[in-house]
Amino acid sequence: QLQASGGGLVQAGGSLRLSCAASRRIFSSHVLGWFRQAPGKERQFVAAIRWGSGIRYYEDSVRGRFTISRTSAENTVYLQMNSLKPDDAAVYYCAAGTEYGTTQKAYKWWGQGTLVTVSS
Repeated sequence: QLQASGGGLVQAGGSLRLSCAASRRIFSSHVLGWFRQAPGKERQFVAAIRWGSGIRYYEDSVRGRFTISRTSAENTVYLQMNSLKPDDAAVYYCAAGTEYGTTQKAYKWWGQGTLVTVSS
C-alpha cells in the first residue's frame, strides 16, 4: 500500500514536497513513480526513480524544477517541487511497479492522490 501526502496550496514560484510511504518493503527491482491528473485531463507521468540504482526520469516540463528521491530506510519516495506554476496544479499520485514506464500500465500499485493547488 502506498500513502501519498504533502499536497497543499502554494503561490506560483513556491515549493512543495510530496511524500509517498510504502507499507511493504520496496525491492531494488522496483520503480517508484509520480503521476498527476488535472481536472478534465488524463493522468500524466511526472517522474520516476529506480529503487535500486537511483536512476531518475522526468517529464520534460518538470525537469530542472522537480526532484524525485528516495529513502530506503523509510521506504519512502519524495517529489520536491520548486518554481511551481499554475499548470502544475493537479492531483498527484504515487505508483510502484517492476519496470520503468511513462504510462499508467507500467505501474501495478497506486496510492491515493494528494492535491496540489498553485495560485497565480
